[in-house]
Amino acid sequence: MKLSKEKRDKIAEQILSFLYHEFPKARFTAEIAREIARDEEFIKALMFELKEKNLVVAIKKNPKGVFYSRRIRWRLSNKAYEAYTKQL
Repeated sequence: MKLSKEKRDKIAEQILSFLYHEFPKARFTAEIAREIARDEEFIKALMFELKEKNLVVAIKKNPKGVFYSRRIRWRLSNKAYEAYTKQL
């Protein structure tokens, strides 16, 4: 089933809102998917779209500096955080 552009945008807004409230914490794709109640693969695809738009930042290392083999954490970009803060 294919979702319309409008619905994908609304889901992306939910993701950005969740990340805004969690800022500066970074969350795994699975955590975001659980919070938004969507499929992990779908959320992962949306996250890469948001990354291309410079709205989110992918973190591929753990706090000790070791690369994750299969996971990515995400956080809101500083530019997007400032835009959200001004809007509120």
